[in-house]
Amino acid sequence: MVSAPAPRWPGVDPAWSRRAVVDGHVWHYLDNSSSLTRTPRGTLLCVHGNPTWSYLWRSVLAAGAADGWRVVAVDQLEMGYSERTGTTHRLADRVRQLGALTDHLGLSGDSWDGLPVVTVGHDWGGVVSMGWAVDHPHELAALVLTNTGVHLAAGTRVPYLLRLARHRAVHSGATTLTPTFLDITLSLASPSLPTEVREAYRAPYRTADDRRGIGFFVEDIPVDADHPSHPELERIAAGVGALDVPALLMWGPKDPVFYERFLRDLMTRLPQADVHRFEGARHLVVEDADVAGTLVRWLDRRRIGTAESAGRRAKGTETGVTGHVDATVPTGASEPAGTGSSITGSGDAAQRAPYRPLYAALVEQSGSDAAAVVALSGHGTSMLSWADLARRVEHLARGLADSGVRPGHRVSLLVPPGIDLTTALFACLRIGATVVLADAGLGVRGLTRAVRGASPDHIIGIEKAMVAARLLGWPGQKFIVVPGWHEVGYTPPRTAHSRRRTFGIAGSFRELLARGAVLSAAGAALPPEPDPEADAAILFTSGSTGPAKGVVYTHRRLAGMRDVVAATYGLSPERPFVAGFAPFALLGTALGATSATPDMDVTAPATLTAGALANAVAAIDAYAVFASPSALANVVRTAGQLTAEQRDALGTVELLLSAGAPISSGRLAEVLEVMPSADPHTPYGMTEALPLTDVSLAQIRAAEADAVSGEVPGAGGGTCVGEPVPGASVRIVPLDDEGRATGEPTAAAGVTGEVLVSAANLKDRYDKLWGTQEHSATWPGWHRTGDVGHLDAVGRLWIEGRLTHVIVTPDGVVTPVQVENDVLGIPGVARAAAVGVGPVGAQQVVVVVQTDLTVHAGARRRPSLAPEGLARAVRAASDVPVAAVLRVPEVPTDVRHNSKVERARLAAWAGRFLAGERVGKP
Repeated sequence: MVSAPAPRWPGVDPAWSRRAVVDGHVWHYLDNSSSLTRTPRGTLLCVHGNPTWSYLWRSVLAAGAADGWRVVAVDQLEMGYSERTGTTHRLADRVRQLGALTDHLGLSGDSWDGLPVVTVGHDWGGVVSMGWAVDHPHELAALVLTNTGVHLAAGTRVPYLLRLARHRAVHSGATTLTPTFLDITLSLASPSLPTEVREAYRAPYRTADDRRGIGFFVEDIPVDADHPSHPELERIAAGVGALDVPALLMWGPKDPVFYERFLRDLMTRLPQADVHRFEGARHLVVEDADVAGTLVRWLDRRRIGTAESAGRRAKGTETGVTGHVDATVPTGASEPAGTGSSITGSGDAAQRAPYRPLYAALVEQSGSDAAAVVALSGHGTSMLSWADLARRVEHLARGLADSGVRPGHRVSLLVPPGIDLTTALFACLRIGATVVLADAGLGVRGLTRAVRGASPDHIIGIEKAMVAARLLGWPGQKFIVVPGWHEVGYTPPRTAHSRRRTFGIAGSFRELLARGAVLSAAGAALPPEPDPEADAAILFTSGSTGPAKGVVYTHRRLAGMRDVVAATYGLSPERPFVAGFAPFALLGTALGATSATPDMDVTAPATLTAGALANAVAAIDAYAVFASPSALANVVRTAGQLTAEQRDALGTVELLLSAGAPISSGRLAEVLEVMPSADPHTPYGMTEALPLTDVSLAQIRAAEADAVSGEVPGAGGGTCVGEPVPGASVRIVPLDDEGRATGEPTAAAGVTGEVLVSAANLKDRYDKLWGTQEHSATWPGWHRTGDVGHLDAVGRLWIEGRLTHVIVTPDGVVTPVQVENDVLGIPGVARAAAVGVGPVGAQQVVVVVQTDLTVHAGARRRPSLAPEGLARAVRAASDVPVAAVLRVPEVPTDVRHNSKVERARLAAWAGRFLAGERVGKP
């Protein structure tokens, strides 16, 4: 047995260290009961894996004590500071031994103290904890798991690192004779563990004798059906599927040991589970992310450990959350501290409104030969009539259903906007499959995170997607789309299409349509229409405010987006539009309107030229144009290349929508010179709800005049994005002195805080992000946007920046947008960012500018302090003190929209620059 000195492990109260003798064996465990100030709500039984020990759970011990939970974190025998018996303990032994210990401690058996037990496990300790849960259903209140696995499908290999550790040439030397296995495991933390924490993990494993348990544990991994522990693993796997208690799965997606497939398996066995994936976290997810905080919030939200929970459990009816994974916070959940009241949103009334499926327009116009979808490219123009589109959607739906796509299956669509994407989207919606949309603008890494995170059952994609899926291990049955296959004279190239076995391709888009046509002729029935409350789509955010998040929409909420757009802008089948902004590319079909996609890379909006836009407008005689600010900026830049015919075509546009990022009135005015008859509008919204407010150029100018006159309270101090659209509601959660949104939601004028919204087209939830969803739905039926702004006295919303970009100076809170707007009024300033440098409460405002080369000769030089004249102009323009002005060749923006300034990145860079560090471009 390893001797435990008086504990001085970082983060561990010495009073937590305990010992117990059970069946002749000495156990060490950590127990926070000495830190509890009231009767505990229950016990969290935490079980570590290999080669860690109970120290892994120190954050849970602390968080549990603060929230009224007794936490018992055990050192398994041969591990940590528990006894070294020198024998191999099989999985069944470990499960039985843990049960004997909990009996001894009064957590189970005849000595049970009656308090509910929540098991918490990691790595192979997760399997042991599941075994305990299966054997103790009476005591069990909930099951919590982090990066573990309980099943390997037949023919599936054990993860590489475990195979390597088991190899006869490596095993003993890596696990026992040297601390290699331990050190590799500790290196998997992200960010790296502090030296003192690494030493605490190493402390009980100093010698080869101390590390024998590590080697024994590796040997006990059931690699096949012949392994001695395989029957016990199978017993536990079957038993877990029968558990009817709340469950929480917290996962580090970058784990090189427990891959995403283990999470998918656990979700299948525990369909009631809430799931939270901590993007960027690895194997030691408890070290990498706020597992402890998420756990105690989950226990509170699910009312585990309450009298109500105990009553349900005693009756055998404690089932926890039912239905969707990541369900939103139930209406009956406890209100967050400090809210004090409830507010009524607009979503409930919308839920009772008549429902019309998103694909209804296809049925209604299936007899029309008018153009439905037009796609322009360098190869020419493709067009599909409503009758042809309806037929193709029906055939593809039948072909997909015949190929195994079932209602509820997830289908990742990796196809550029146009005829093929439109067909695939509506075919999937019709058969009840959930479409997953994440565009290539996220980059390879971002797209990989999105696809793996969504765990699609099927992928429909172009060749690049097939190659990436093969190389990067994207899950799902794969169907390839070869753009142009439907064009006259098409000849298949020698691509992934002709190398199916290499790329694991099950079939092609063309074959699915052909098969569907045969089935249609034979009278085969389509699946029943999906329920309005069933999942319809998972749309990924841009990733401009952190890793892209999957936003889940039901059929009703997705249809709500269509209806809000139609009601706000008067769009109808008689008013065709050009979509130069990817999220709107599919709305034309849903609205029953002809839509066209211009010749551009929709994942890079700034590739839209004035000529390409004019050609698309002319092709369908467009009433409206949808585009992002960066796309419109390039339209303005390239307007000089327009022919007379193209200028005439753009002159017929009546409605212009700039979406995706804020746009200044000056930029809208510049666009108006290119489309002189258009009424420019800019809706405010996000992937989670679009649109939420709307404002025209004329209304922006009126709002700016109100700001100057001061006659309308609250006018000014940001960018005006207008009043709520039909069915939407807006409130503000006021900021405190530290820049946090902690106040009571209000509609009062002039109060700056986080923007809170409710609408019929609001997301249902985030996918596999329980903690994020729980925070965003602090007020049920409402969504915390993360944006900062205020309302004025006439109900207009003014956006002032992001909550994470608020600057807290010694003189108070500063929001960045108004500072930037003031600086953008200086001649020659093309982009500007106001950021905070220094500790919160003592931050200084620093302005970073990008200047126009035609005005400032040094605009493209390396980063530097701004020239004296420019710095003086910036300080004069701003109403708040500016500590420093920096000039850079280019202010970084987000990938998808090329419009949202990356303030967090600039703040970190500016801090290093001003500290005298050698830094390159931000």
